[in-house]
Formats: sequence, structure tokens, C-alpha cells
Amino acid sequence: MIFTAPGRGRDRLGKPGLIGQTPRTVSAVPREPGPLRLRNREFAPGRSLIMAIVNRTPDSFYRPGVTWDEQKALDRAHEIVAEGADILDVGGVPAKPGAEVDVTEEIRRTVPFIEAVRAAYPDLVISVDTWRHEVGRAACEAGADLLNDTWGGWDPRLTEVAAEFGAGIVCSHAGGLPPRTRPFRIAYDDVMADVLGHVLGLADRALRAGVDPARIIIDPAHDFGKNSWQSLEITRRLAEMTATGWPVLLSASHKDFVGEALGTGIGDRMAGTLAVTTVGAWLGARVFRAHNVPETRQVLDIVAAIRGDQVPARMVRGLA
Repeated sequence: MIFTAPGRGRDRLGKPGLIGQTPRTVSAVPREPGPLRLRNREFAPGRSLIMAIVNRTPDSFYRPGVTWDEQKALDRAHEIVAEGADILDVGGVPAKPGAEVDVTEEIRRTVPFIEAVRAAYPDLVISVDTWRHEVGRAACEAGADLLNDTWGGWDPRLTEVAAEFGAGIVCSHAGGLPPRTRPFRIAYDDVMADVLGHVLGLADRALRAGVDPARIIIDPAHDFGKNSWQSLEITRRLAEMTATGWPVLLSASHKDFVGEALGTGIGDRMAGTLAVTTVGAWLGARVFRAHNVPETRQVLDIVAAIRGDQVPARMVRGLA
């Protein structure tokens, strides 16, 4: 199957608009699903991982400023470890447009915190949510294990940093938009084809740079370069991503497409988020970026039990 970069097309309502660009034509050759290696740990293909979020920003879209204070951020890190998170994802710049956060400030917000978490939890997998190679390098030097590039390879040198430090990298699709910009009437001839073309191209670039294939994750990046119709479509077609054999990250927690689908505000999207998580887990996603760790773990555990990937915690009904 070949995915190519489309030109112009029409959106879900038939209106013309710009289409995201893939980095190059990519041959989507399936690979055998294998273990995901992060830090000194290895996670089998049937294991679902929770990537818990700690934003070192005063203006995040969800519960802004709740972990802006350094001590509150550390308290939250202790809490999510106790709740059983597998990965701690640290962000220093909100995805939404806003006041400029330069490289120096992003490093100031994230790197000392990563150092503190690493000192407290030597074996915890730590991810940094950044598109900048300078921040990625400083984070890896402080102990980060995974570069969560949510802006679709905007800075190609970030891949080189991952290879240099033996870190993992998330290959995402943002429709070709510059960081911290919102989509406006963006359209795709086939949104999933565009997603696959882009993320597989980035995965190939990471391989050529020397990144361990067991440390590469792909991410459709819900709402990044997409309207809600498109985010809903990539959710129901997620099996096309998991069929590639690459581990898929699902990042849908409390996002706009959930709220728009249900007609709910930012504070009332828990049920919708967990429904999307259930669908994603059933279709084979392996990593779930989440604000609510215990609830997400319960969803992943019941799906794993239904699929037969996990033994139920307790079985006595009809047996005792």
C-alpha cells in the first residue's frame, strides 16, 4: 500500500480547504509487533501503557496552572506513580496559541523538574513533550527517555537527539501546521491515509537516523491539524494504524473533539474520554496519554480481560 501527499480537497461538509502534507511517499510495509523498549524496561505487545501528564505551564487547556508550582508538580508526580502510571510526560509549552515560550524558558520549566523526578524514581520512564531539539537534548541529559514530538517532526534534528541518547521518539501527525497553531478549514482527501503517510515517513526517518525501532511510537495526534469530524474518523479507523505493527499512542484526554461530539464543556468530558480510550484499546493502541490515571487503568484492564490479554483480578462467580 502506498500513501502519497495529497494536494487540495474538501472537508467533511464539502467545503474546499488546505490539505496536510506528508513528508514524502512512503511504502507502508507492515512490521511484526514487538516489545516497546523505554529506558531499561521492555513492554510486551499485549501490555497497555498509561502516559500520565504533568504540565509545567500556567495556561494549559485542561485545569490550567494546576502543576505550575514546582512543589505541586512534584506532588502530582508522586501521585501518578502511586496510581500506577507507566510513563510521566512533562510539557513546558501549551499546544494552543498564546504568549511566546522560547527555548530558554521551555528548558527552565521542564529540565529541573525532570532532574527531580529522575532522582526520586530511577526506573520511571520520563517523556518530554517538545518539538525542539535543544529542549530534547537538555531533557535527555537530565534523564528523559522519550521525546514526545506532538508537532509532526517540525524540527528534524529532534530525531537526531533521540538517536544520540538512545531515547524513544513519538512520530505524530499535525497536518503540516507550525507549532501552536490551530487548523482552519483543513481538509484531506483521506485523513487516515495522510496520517499514515506522515507518521510512517517520520518513523522511517528515525530508523535512518539510528533510532532503535523498538523505541519508535506513532501517534495520529487527535485535534492537531484536524477538526472534530477528522478526529472522530481517525478514532474509528485506528485499526489501520495498529495494523502497521508500530506501537500507537492515543492522546484524546478531554480534547475538543470529545466535547464537541457530546456538546460538553472542558470539565465534563471524562465519560467521553474513557469511551474513546475503550475504542482505542480494543483496536490495538498501546500507549494512552491521560490526565486521569486510575479511571484509564480500569478501562484498559477490562478491555484486556475481554480480549483475553489479561487474567481477571478476581474470579469466584460460579466457581466457589
